[in-house]
Amino acid sequence: MQRPGIRAWAGLALLSLPTALLGLDVTVLYLVLPSLAADLEPTAAQTLWIMDAYGLLIAGFLVTMGSLGDRVGRRRLLVAGAVAFGLFSVLAAYAPSAEWLIAARALLGVAGATLMPSTLALIGTLFPDPRDRALAIGVWATVFALGMAAGPVVGGALLAHLPWGSVFLVAVPVAAVVAVAAPVLLPEYRAPRAGGFDLPGVALSLGALLPLVHAVKHLAVDGPDPWTLAAALAGTVCAVLFVRRQLRSPAPLLDVSLFADRAFSAALVVLLVGLVGVGGAMFLVTQYLQLVEGLAATEAGLWMGPPALAMLAAAVGAPLAARRIRPGTVMAATLAVSLGGYALLAAAGPGDRLGVVLGFALVYLGLGAIAALGTDIVVGAAPAERAGSAAAVSETVQELGLALGVVLLGGLAGAVHRQRVVPPEGVSADVAARAGEGLSGVRSVADRLPDATVQSAVDAFVAGLNLAALATGPVIAVLAVVCAAALRHVGPIGAPVPADR
Repeated sequence: MQRPGIRAWAGLALLSLPTALLGLDVTVLYLVLPSLAADLEPTAAQTLWIMDAYGLLIAGFLVTMGSLGDRVGRRRLLVAGAVAFGLFSVLAAYAPSAEWLIAARALLGVAGATLMPSTLALIGTLFPDPRDRALAIGVWATVFALGMAAGPVVGGALLAHLPWGSVFLVAVPVAAVVAVAAPVLLPEYRAPRAGGFDLPGVALSLGALLPLVHAVKHLAVDGPDPWTLAAALAGTVCAVLFVRRQLRSPAPLLDVSLFADRAFSAALVVLLVGLVGVGGAMFLVTQYLQLVEGLAATEAGLWMGPPALAMLAAAVGAPLAARRIRPGTVMAATLAVSLGGYALLAAAGPGDRLGVVLGFALVYLGLGAIAALGTDIVVGAAPAERAGSAAAVSETVQELGLALGVVLLGGLAGAVHRQRVVPPEGVSADVAARAGEGLSGVRSVADRLPDATVQSAVDAFVAGLNLAALATGPVIAVLAVVCAAALRHVGPIGAPVPADR
Protein backbone atom coordinates (compact mmCIF):
# COMPACT_ATOMS: atom_id res chain seq x y z
CA MET A 1 0.00 0.00 0.00
CA GLN A 2 1.29 3.45 -0.94
CA ARG A 3 2.71 5.48 1.91
CA PRO A 4 1.16 8.91 2.58
CA GLY A 5 2.91 11.86 1.00
CA ILE A 6 3.50 15.46 2.01
CA ARG A 7 -0.02 16.44 0.99
CA ALA A 8 -1.55 13.88 3.36
CA TRP A 9 0.49 15.12 6.30
CA ALA A 10 -0.29 18.72 5.38
CA GLY A 11 -3.96 17.72 5.34
CA LEU A 12 -3.57 16.28 8.84
CA ALA A 13 -2.01 19.55 9.98
CA LEU A 14 -5.03 21.39 8.58
CA LEU A 15 -7.45 19.01 10.30
CA SER A 16 -5.58 19.63 13.55
CA LEU A 17 -6.57 23.32 13.53
CA PRO A 18 -10.30 22.88 14.16
CA THR A 19 -9.49 19.97 16.48
CA ALA A 20 -7.30 22.20 18.66
CA LEU A 21 -9.98 24.89 18.51
CA LEU A 22 -12.64 22.51 19.81
CA GLY A 23 -10.37 21.40 22.64
CA LEU A 24 -9.61 25.00 23.56
CA ASP A 25 -13.28 25.95 23.57
CA VAL A 26 -14.02 23.17 26.08
CA THR A 27 -11.81 24.74 28.76
CA VAL A 28 -11.32 28.43 27.98
CA LEU A 29 -14.71 29.52 29.29
CA TYR A 30 -13.99 28.13 32.75
CA LEU A 31 -11.35 30.83 33.20
CA VAL A 32 -13.41 33.56 31.56
CA LEU A 33 -16.53 32.91 33.62
CA PRO A 34 -15.86 35.42 36.45
CA SER A 35 -15.16 38.23 33.95
CA LEU A 36 -18.25 37.64 31.85
CA ALA A 37 -20.35 37.12 35.00
CA ALA A 38 -19.34 40.57 36.23
CA ASP A 39 -20.31 42.05 32.85
CA LEU A 40 -23.49 40.16 31.92
CA GLU A 41 -24.65 39.36 35.48
CA PRO A 42 -26.22 35.96 34.66
CA THR A 43 -28.33 34.13 37.19
CA ALA A 44 -27.04 30.86 38.66
CA ALA A 45 -29.12 28.85 36.18
CA GLN A 46 -27.95 31.00 33.27
CA THR A 47 -24.32 30.53 34.33
CA LEU A 48 -24.71 26.77 34.13
CA TRP A 49 -26.39 27.07 30.71
CA ILE A 50 -23.56 29.31 29.45
CA MET A 51 -21.06 26.70 30.58
CA ASP A 52 -22.66 23.57 29.20
CA ALA A 53 -24.99 24.55 26.31
CA TYR A 54 -22.01 24.14 23.97
CA GLY A 55 -21.11 20.66 25.16
CA LEU A 56 -24.70 19.47 25.29
CA LEU A 57 -25.46 20.50 21.70
CA ILE A 58 -22.20 18.97 20.45
CA ALA A 59 -23.11 15.74 22.21
CA GLY A 60 -26.61 15.86 20.79
CA PHE A 61 -25.59 16.39 17.17
CA LEU A 62 -22.35 14.39 16.79
CA VAL A 63 -23.95 11.20 15.50
CA THR A 64 -26.34 13.18 13.29
CA MET A 65 -23.57 15.23 11.73
CA GLY A 66 -21.41 12.16 11.16
CA SER A 67 -24.23 10.58 9.20
CA LEU A 68 -24.91 13.83 7.34
CA GLY A 69 -21.26 14.09 6.31
CA ASP A 70 -21.43 10.63 4.76
CA ARG A 71 -24.30 11.81 2.57
CA VAL A 72 -23.38 15.37 1.56
CA GLY A 73 -19.60 15.00 1.65
CA ARG A 74 -17.25 15.12 4.63
CA ARG A 75 -15.04 17.91 3.31
CA ARG A 76 -18.09 19.98 2.37
CA LEU A 77 -19.53 19.56 5.87
CA LEU A 78 -16.17 20.42 7.46
CA VAL A 79 -15.90 23.68 5.50
CA ALA A 80 -19.52 24.62 6.21
CA GLY A 81 -19.08 23.82 9.88
CA ALA A 82 -15.86 25.83 10.15
CA VAL A 83 -17.47 28.90 8.57
CA ALA A 84 -20.50 28.58 10.84
CA PHE A 85 -18.25 28.18 13.88
CA GLY A 86 -16.43 31.39 12.99
CA LEU A 87 -19.65 33.36 12.52
CA PHE A 88 -21.24 32.09 15.74
CA SER A 89 -18.01 32.86 17.61
CA VAL A 90 -18.43 36.51 16.63
CA LEU A 91 -21.99 36.42 17.97
CA ALA A 92 -20.69 35.04 21.27
CA ALA A 93 -17.84 37.55 21.48
CA TYR A 94 -20.18 40.53 21.33
CA ALA A 95 -23.08 39.06 23.31
CA PRO A 96 -24.95 41.91 25.08
CA SER A 97 -26.79 39.63 27.51
CA ALA A 98 -26.65 36.23 29.15
CA GLU A 99 -29.53 34.99 26.98
CA TRP A 100 -27.68 36.01 23.82
CA LEU A 101 -24.52 34.23 24.95
CA ILE A 102 -26.45 31.06 25.79
CA ALA A 103 -27.96 31.05 22.29
CA ALA A 104 -24.56 31.68 20.69
CA ARG A 105 -22.98 28.88 22.71
CA ALA A 106 -25.75 26.52 21.62
CA LEU A 107 -25.19 27.42 17.96
CA LEU A 108 -21.46 26.92 18.46
CA GLY A 109 -22.24 23.44 19.75
CA VAL A 110 -24.20 22.57 16.62
CA ALA A 111 -21.40 23.91 14.40
CA GLY A 112 -18.76 22.14 16.48
CA ALA A 113 -20.57 18.85 16.02
CA THR A 114 -19.90 19.09 12.28
CA LEU A 115 -16.14 19.39 12.84
CA MET A 116 -15.31 16.45 15.10
CA PRO A 117 -16.68 13.53 13.02
CA SER A 118 -15.57 15.20 9.78
CA THR A 119 -11.95 15.46 10.91
CA LEU A 120 -11.85 11.84 12.10
CA ALA A 121 -13.51 10.53 8.94
CA LEU A 122 -11.21 12.51 6.66
CA ILE A 123 -8.17 11.17 8.52
CA GLY A 124 -9.33 7.70 7.52
CA THR A 125 -9.53 8.86 3.89
CA LEU A 126 -6.09 10.50 3.97
CA PHE A 127 -4.42 7.49 5.63
CA PRO A 128 -5.86 4.20 4.32
CA ASP A 129 -3.05 2.11 5.84
CA PRO A 130 -4.03 1.08 9.41
CA ARG A 131 -0.58 1.86 10.84
CA ASP A 132 -0.50 5.35 9.33
CA ARG A 133 -4.12 5.93 10.32
CA ALA A 134 -3.37 4.95 13.94
CA LEU A 135 -0.46 7.39 14.04
CA ALA A 136 -2.58 10.15 12.51
CA ILE A 137 -5.42 9.59 14.99
CA GLY A 138 -2.86 9.69 17.79
CA VAL A 139 -1.72 13.10 16.54
CA TRP A 140 -5.35 14.19 16.33
CA ALA A 141 -6.04 13.13 19.92
CA THR A 142 -2.86 14.82 21.17
CA VAL A 143 -3.80 18.09 19.44
CA PHE A 144 -7.25 18.00 21.03
CA ALA A 145 -5.60 17.51 24.44
CA LEU A 146 -3.21 20.38 23.72
CA GLY A 147 -6.18 22.57 22.89
CA MET A 148 -7.83 21.69 26.20
CA ALA A 149 -4.57 22.35 28.03
CA ALA A 150 -4.03 25.69 26.27
CA GLY A 151 -7.54 26.97 27.00
CA PRO A 152 -6.88 28.47 30.46
CA VAL A 153 -3.50 29.88 29.43
CA VAL A 154 -4.82 31.44 26.21
CA GLY A 155 -7.83 32.78 28.06
CA GLY A 156 -5.66 34.30 30.76
CA ALA A 157 -3.31 35.94 28.26
CA LEU A 158 -6.18 37.46 26.29
CA LEU A 159 -8.03 38.69 29.38
CA ALA A 160 -4.89 40.50 30.53
CA HIS A 161 -5.27 42.93 27.62
CA LEU A 162 -8.70 42.45 26.02
CA PRO A 163 -12.38 42.01 27.03
CA TRP A 164 -13.72 38.52 27.75
CA GLY A 165 -15.31 38.25 24.30
CA SER A 166 -11.84 38.09 22.72
CA VAL A 167 -11.53 34.40 23.63
CA PHE A 168 -14.23 33.56 21.09
CA LEU A 169 -12.59 35.53 18.28
CA VAL A 170 -9.67 33.08 18.17
CA ALA A 171 -11.93 30.87 16.06
CA VAL A 172 -12.28 33.40 13.23
CA PRO A 173 -8.80 33.06 11.63
CA VAL A 174 -8.88 29.28 12.12
CA ALA A 175 -12.22 29.07 10.30
CA ALA A 176 -10.84 31.21 7.46
CA VAL A 177 -7.76 28.99 7.01
CA VAL A 178 -9.85 25.81 6.98
CA ALA A 179 -12.35 27.24 4.47
CA VAL A 180 -9.58 28.31 2.07
CA ALA A 181 -7.16 25.38 2.40
CA ALA A 182 -9.54 22.42 2.72
CA PRO A 183 -10.44 22.23 -1.01
CA VAL A 184 -6.71 22.18 -1.80
CA LEU A 185 -5.39 19.73 0.79
CA LEU A 186 -8.31 17.44 1.63
CA PRO A 187 -10.04 14.89 -0.56
CA GLU A 188 -13.79 14.80 -0.74
CA TYR A 189 -15.59 11.65 0.37
CA ARG A 190 -19.24 10.71 0.14
CA ALA A 191 -20.18 7.22 1.29
CA PRO A 192 -21.92 5.09 -1.35
CA ARG A 193 -24.80 4.39 1.01
CA ALA A 194 -28.40 3.86 -0.04
CA GLY A 195 -31.33 5.30 1.83
CA GLY A 196 -32.38 8.76 2.85
CA PHE A 197 -31.40 10.80 5.86
CA ASP A 198 -33.26 9.66 8.97
CA LEU A 199 -34.90 12.92 10.06
CA PRO A 200 -37.28 11.18 12.52
CA GLY A 201 -34.22 9.52 14.06
CA VAL A 202 -32.55 12.91 14.46
CA ALA A 203 -35.67 14.29 16.14
CA LEU A 204 -35.88 11.32 18.49
CA SER A 205 -32.19 11.53 19.44
CA LEU A 206 -32.56 15.18 20.37
CA GLY A 207 -35.88 14.48 22.04
CA ALA A 208 -34.10 11.92 24.21
CA LEU A 209 -30.96 13.87 25.11
CA LEU A 210 -32.14 17.41 25.72
CA PRO A 211 -35.13 16.73 28.03
CA LEU A 212 -33.11 14.28 30.11
CA VAL A 213 -30.25 16.73 30.54
CA HIS A 214 -32.70 19.54 31.26
CA ALA A 215 -34.25 17.37 33.98
CA VAL A 216 -30.84 16.82 35.57
CA LYS A 217 -30.04 20.53 35.32
CA HIS A 218 -33.37 21.61 36.80
CA LEU A 219 -33.02 19.10 39.61
CA ALA A 220 -29.50 20.32 40.43
CA VAL A 221 -30.51 24.00 40.50
CA ASP A 222 -34.10 24.10 41.77
CA GLY A 223 -34.86 20.64 43.11
CA PRO A 224 -37.56 18.17 42.02
CA ASP A 225 -40.92 19.31 40.70
CA PRO A 226 -43.53 18.10 38.16
CA TRP A 227 -41.69 19.76 35.26
CA THR A 228 -38.53 17.83 36.08
CA LEU A 229 -40.39 14.53 36.15
CA ALA A 230 -42.19 15.37 32.90
CA ALA A 231 -38.93 16.18 31.13
CA ALA A 232 -37.28 13.00 32.38
CA LEU A 233 -40.26 10.92 31.26
CA ALA A 234 -40.35 12.55 27.81
CA GLY A 235 -36.63 11.99 27.32
CA THR A 236 -36.87 8.36 28.38
CA VAL A 237 -39.74 7.69 25.99
CA CYS A 238 -37.83 9.29 23.09
CA ALA A 239 -34.73 7.27 23.97
CA VAL A 240 -36.67 4.01 23.80
CA LEU A 241 -38.28 4.99 20.50
CA PHE A 242 -34.91 6.04 19.09
CA VAL A 243 -33.30 2.69 19.93
CA ARG A 244 -36.25 0.78 18.42
CA ARG A 245 -36.06 2.84 15.24
CA GLN A 246 -32.30 2.33 14.90
CA LEU A 247 -32.68 -1.43 15.32
CA ARG A 248 -35.20 -1.55 12.49
CA SER A 249 -33.69 1.03 10.13
CA PRO A 250 -31.70 -0.20 7.09
CA ALA A 251 -29.52 2.94 7.33
CA PRO A 252 -29.49 3.91 11.03
CA LEU A 253 -27.93 7.02 12.46
CA LEU A 254 -26.36 4.82 15.16
CA ASP A 255 -25.58 1.12 14.99
CA VAL A 256 -26.84 0.17 18.46
CA SER A 257 -25.56 -3.40 18.05
CA LEU A 258 -22.13 -2.02 18.96
CA PHE A 259 -23.27 -1.82 22.57
CA ALA A 260 -23.41 -5.61 22.74
CA ASP A 261 -19.60 -5.64 22.83
CA ARG A 262 -18.43 -5.76 26.47
CA ALA A 263 -15.31 -3.68 25.89
CA PHE A 264 -17.21 -1.04 23.93
CA SER A 265 -19.89 -0.56 26.58
CA ALA A 266 -17.52 -0.71 29.56
CA ALA A 267 -15.16 1.85 28.05
CA LEU A 268 -18.09 4.20 27.37
CA VAL A 269 -19.18 3.95 31.02
CA VAL A 270 -15.64 4.77 32.15
CA LEU A 271 -15.47 7.77 29.82
CA LEU A 272 -18.87 9.09 30.86
CA VAL A 273 -18.44 8.78 34.62
CA GLY A 274 -14.79 9.84 34.58
CA LEU A 275 -15.56 12.98 32.58
CA VAL A 276 -18.40 13.91 34.96
CA GLY A 277 -15.85 14.14 37.77
CA VAL A 278 -13.34 16.06 35.65
CA GLY A 279 -15.94 18.49 34.31
CA GLY A 280 -17.22 19.37 37.75
CA ALA A 281 -13.73 19.71 39.23
CA MET A 282 -12.61 21.93 36.35
CA PHE A 283 -15.65 24.18 36.79
CA LEU A 284 -15.04 24.64 40.52
CA VAL A 285 -11.22 24.82 40.57
CA THR A 286 -11.00 27.55 37.94
CA GLN A 287 -13.48 29.63 39.94
CA TYR A 288 -11.59 28.89 43.16
CA LEU A 289 -8.38 30.36 41.78
CA GLN A 290 -10.06 33.63 40.82
CA LEU A 291 -12.95 34.07 43.23
CA VAL A 292 -11.40 32.63 46.40
CA GLU A 293 -7.67 33.20 45.82
CA GLY A 294 -8.24 36.49 43.99
CA LEU A 295 -5.85 35.71 41.15
CA ALA A 296 -5.92 37.69 37.94
CA ALA A 297 -6.99 35.73 34.87
CA THR A 298 -3.45 35.45 33.48
CA GLU A 299 -2.00 34.20 36.77
CA ALA A 300 -4.87 31.73 37.19
CA GLY A 301 -4.18 30.44 33.67
CA LEU A 302 -0.53 29.84 34.54
CA TRP A 303 -1.51 27.94 37.68
CA MET A 304 -3.54 25.64 35.44
CA GLY A 305 -0.35 24.72 33.55
CA PRO A 306 0.80 21.85 35.83
CA PRO A 307 -2.55 20.02 35.58
CA ALA A 308 -2.39 20.40 31.81
CA LEU A 309 1.09 18.87 31.73
CA ALA A 310 -0.12 15.98 33.91
CA MET A 311 -2.95 15.30 31.49
CA LEU A 312 -0.63 15.35 28.47
CA ALA A 313 1.87 13.05 30.19
CA ALA A 314 -0.87 10.52 30.88
CA ALA A 315 -2.34 10.81 27.38
CA VAL A 316 1.05 9.93 25.88
CA GLY A 317 2.34 7.56 28.57
CA ALA A 318 -0.79 5.45 29.04
CA PRO A 319 -0.87 4.10 25.45
CA LEU A 320 2.85 3.30 25.69
CA ALA A 321 2.34 1.44 28.96
CA ALA A 322 -0.68 -0.36 27.48
CA ARG A 323 1.57 -2.02 24.90
CA ARG A 324 2.79 -4.31 27.71
CA ILE A 325 0.05 -3.97 30.35
CA ARG A 326 -3.67 -4.47 29.81
CA PRO A 327 -5.39 -1.13 29.11
CA GLY A 328 -7.98 -1.78 31.82
CA THR A 329 -5.20 -2.16 34.37
CA VAL A 330 -3.49 1.04 33.23
CA MET A 331 -6.75 2.97 33.41
CA ALA A 332 -7.59 1.53 36.83
CA ALA A 333 -4.16 2.46 38.17
CA THR A 334 -4.36 6.08 36.96
CA LEU A 335 -7.89 6.45 38.31
CA ALA A 336 -6.61 5.16 41.66
CA VAL A 337 -3.92 7.84 41.59
CA SER A 338 -6.53 10.48 40.76
CA LEU A 339 -8.33 9.56 44.01
CA GLY A 340 -5.51 11.36 45.79
CA GLY A 341 -6.46 14.45 43.82
CA TYR A 342 -10.09 14.31 44.91
CA ALA A 343 -8.91 13.81 48.49
CA LEU A 344 -6.80 16.97 48.28
CA LEU A 345 -9.74 18.93 46.88
CA ALA A 346 -12.00 17.57 49.62
CA ALA A 347 -9.57 18.82 52.29
CA ALA A 348 -8.72 22.20 50.73
CA GLY A 349 -9.51 25.51 52.37
CA PRO A 350 -9.13 29.19 51.57
CA GLY A 351 -5.49 29.97 50.88
CA ASP A 352 -4.68 26.37 49.93
CA ARG A 353 -3.85 27.21 46.33
CA LEU A 354 -0.99 24.74 45.95
CA GLY A 355 -3.04 21.86 47.33
CA VAL A 356 -5.96 22.62 45.00
CA VAL A 357 -3.72 22.79 41.93
CA LEU A 358 -1.88 19.60 42.89
CA GLY A 359 -5.20 17.84 43.50
CA PHE A 360 -6.54 18.95 40.14
CA ALA A 361 -3.31 17.80 38.46
CA LEU A 362 -3.91 14.29 39.80
CA VAL A 363 -7.53 14.44 38.59
CA TYR A 364 -6.27 15.47 35.15
CA LEU A 365 -3.78 12.60 35.20
CA GLY A 366 -6.68 10.19 35.32
CA LEU A 367 -8.40 12.09 32.51
CA GLY A 368 -5.43 11.73 30.17
CA ALA A 369 -5.32 7.97 30.59
CA ILE A 370 -9.03 7.22 30.25
CA ALA A 371 -9.46 9.62 27.32
CA ALA A 372 -6.62 8.05 25.34
CA LEU A 373 -7.20 4.39 26.15
CA GLY A 374 -10.97 4.55 26.50
CA THR A 375 -11.37 6.08 23.05
CA ASP A 376 -8.97 3.54 21.57
CA ILE A 377 -10.96 0.67 23.11
CA VAL A 378 -14.27 2.06 21.84
CA VAL A 379 -13.02 2.56 18.29
CA GLY A 380 -11.05 -0.70 18.29
CA ALA A 381 -14.05 -2.71 19.44
CA ALA A 382 -15.95 -1.82 16.26
CA PRO A 383 -15.33 -3.34 12.82
CA ALA A 384 -13.57 -1.07 10.36
CA GLU A 385 -16.81 -0.18 8.60
CA ARG A 386 -18.31 1.01 11.92
CA ALA A 387 -15.27 2.87 13.29
CA GLY A 388 -16.72 6.29 12.40
CA SER A 389 -19.95 5.56 14.28
CA ALA A 390 -17.98 4.27 17.26
CA ALA A 391 -15.82 7.40 17.32
CA ALA A 392 -18.93 9.60 17.24
CA VAL A 393 -20.39 7.71 20.20
CA SER A 394 -17.14 8.12 22.12
CA GLU A 395 -17.05 11.86 21.52
CA THR A 396 -20.74 12.17 22.41
CA VAL A 397 -20.21 10.43 25.74
CA GLN A 398 -17.19 12.57 26.61
CA GLU A 399 -18.93 15.84 25.78
CA LEU A 400 -21.98 14.75 27.74
CA GLY A 401 -19.82 13.75 30.72
CA LEU A 402 -18.13 17.17 30.87
CA ALA A 403 -21.46 18.97 30.64
CA LEU A 404 -23.14 16.79 33.27
CA GLY A 405 -20.17 17.33 35.57
CA VAL A 406 -20.83 21.07 35.49
CA VAL A 407 -24.53 20.50 36.11
CA LEU A 408 -24.25 17.95 38.91
CA LEU A 409 -21.19 19.10 40.85
CA GLY A 410 -21.75 22.77 40.08
CA GLY A 411 -25.33 22.38 41.24
CA LEU A 412 -24.17 20.62 44.42
CA ALA A 413 -21.82 23.49 45.23
CA GLY A 414 -24.60 25.95 44.47
CA ALA A 415 -26.90 24.18 46.92
CA VAL A 416 -24.30 24.62 49.65
CA HIS A 417 -24.14 28.35 48.90
CA ARG A 418 -27.92 28.76 49.03
CA GLN A 419 -28.04 26.94 52.36
CA ARG A 420 -25.25 28.89 54.03
CA VAL A 421 -25.38 32.41 52.59
CA VAL A 422 -28.29 34.58 53.72
CA PRO A 423 -28.32 38.16 52.36
CA PRO A 424 -28.53 40.67 55.23
CA GLU A 425 -31.61 42.76 55.87
CA GLY A 426 -31.66 46.23 54.36
CA VAL A 427 -30.11 45.46 50.98
CA SER A 428 -32.08 45.89 47.78
CA ALA A 429 -33.91 42.97 46.18
CA ASP A 430 -31.45 43.02 43.27
CA VAL A 431 -28.42 42.79 45.56
CA ALA A 432 -30.08 40.04 47.60
CA ALA A 433 -30.83 38.09 44.42
CA ARG A 434 -27.25 38.41 43.20
CA ALA A 435 -25.88 37.37 46.60
CA GLY A 436 -28.02 34.25 46.54
CA GLU A 437 -26.71 33.05 43.18
CA GLY A 438 -23.18 32.07 44.16
CA LEU A 439 -19.78 33.49 44.95
CA SER A 440 -19.47 35.18 41.54
CA GLY A 441 -22.73 37.01 42.26
CA VAL A 442 -21.52 38.04 45.71
CA ARG A 443 -18.27 39.34 44.27
CA SER A 444 -20.16 41.41 41.69
CA VAL A 445 -22.03 43.30 44.47
CA ALA A 446 -19.40 43.02 47.20
CA ASP A 447 -19.28 46.81 47.66
CA ARG A 448 -22.93 46.72 48.75
CA LEU A 449 -22.62 43.81 51.17
CA PRO A 450 -21.06 43.49 54.63
CA ASP A 451 -17.62 41.87 54.79
CA ALA A 452 -19.08 39.07 56.87
CA THR A 453 -21.48 38.12 54.06
CA VAL A 454 -18.68 38.08 51.51
CA GLN A 455 -16.55 35.89 53.75
CA SER A 456 -19.52 33.60 54.34
CA ALA A 457 -19.86 33.20 50.57
CA VAL A 458 -16.16 32.36 50.24
CA ASP A 459 -16.42 29.75 52.97
CA ALA A 460 -19.58 28.32 51.36
CA PHE A 461 -17.87 28.02 47.97
CA VAL A 462 -14.92 26.16 49.48
CA ALA A 463 -17.31 23.91 51.37
CA GLY A 464 -19.12 23.22 48.10
CA LEU A 465 -15.83 22.31 46.43
CA ASN A 466 -15.00 20.00 49.33
CA LEU A 467 -18.40 18.32 49.18
CA ALA A 468 -18.28 17.87 45.39
CA ALA A 469 -14.85 16.21 45.63
CA LEU A 470 -15.94 14.09 48.57
CA ALA A 471 -18.97 12.88 46.64
CA THR A 472 -16.94 12.13 43.52
CA GLY A 473 -14.13 10.18 45.18
CA PRO A 474 -16.09 6.98 45.97
CA VAL A 475 -17.56 6.99 42.46
CA ILE A 476 -14.09 7.14 40.93
CA ALA A 477 -12.96 4.32 43.23
CA VAL A 478 -15.80 2.14 41.93
CA LEU A 479 -14.88 3.17 38.39
CA ALA A 480 -11.31 1.96 38.90
CA VAL A 481 -12.66 -1.44 39.93
CA VAL A 482 -14.88 -1.48 36.84
CA CYS A 483 -11.84 -0.81 34.64
CA ALA A 484 -9.88 -3.65 36.15
CA ALA A 485 -12.77 -6.13 36.06
CA ALA A 486 -14.89 -5.28 33.01
CA LEU A 487 -11.89 -4.69 30.72
CA ARG A 488 -9.70 -7.56 31.93
CA HIS A 489 -10.34 -9.47 28.68
CA VAL A 490 -8.84 -6.63 26.60
CA GLY A 491 -5.21 -7.48 25.96
CA PRO A 492 -2.28 -5.09 25.57
CA ILE A 493 -2.31 -2.91 22.46
CA GLY A 494 -1.10 -4.91 19.51
CA ALA A 495 -1.71 -8.28 21.19
CA PRO A 496 -3.93 -10.86 19.44
CA VAL A 497 -7.65 -10.41 20.13
CA PRO A 498 -9.11 -13.24 22.25
CA ALA A 499 -11.42 -15.53 20.34
CA ASP A 500 -14.27 -15.06 22.85
CA ARG A 501 -14.31 -11.28 22.62
